[in-house]
Amino acid sequence: MTQRQAAKHFNISRDSVAKMVSYSTPPGYQRRSPIRRPKLAAYKLLIIDELGFVPLSKTGAELLFEMISQRYERGATLITSNLPFDEWTETLGSERLTGALLDRITHHVNILEMNGDSYRLAQSRARKAG
Repeated sequence: MTQRQAAKHFNISRDSVAKMVSYSTPPGYQRRSPIRRPKLAAYKLLIIDELGFVPLSKTGAELLFEMISQRYERGATLITSNLPFDEWTETLGSERLTGALLDRITHHVNILEMNGDSYRLAQSRARKAG
């Protein structure tokens, strides 16, 4: 089964946080505007990749929080990040928003901390050596 077939069969979406937020931002967005993300909220598993790789704008951080809040206790969300939780404020820009987001995503959670070399780096080195 290909990745695309699996995503369709199991109702999964995967994208980088920056891309997800960029295509979720409606023109003229204001924090108090009622925003609905039925498509992102409907996935059984939403994979948010690369949180912390690129800092988010204030609006982007608010939209990410809103997306997580809509999915809270309704669907599985997997988040990948190369940053420890105590550095997420640098990406999200607000201690209060970061605290509220972490409160939601660390409730009913399994945290997998992975340390070591990047598999991409290892593959690149193997290709150059071989």
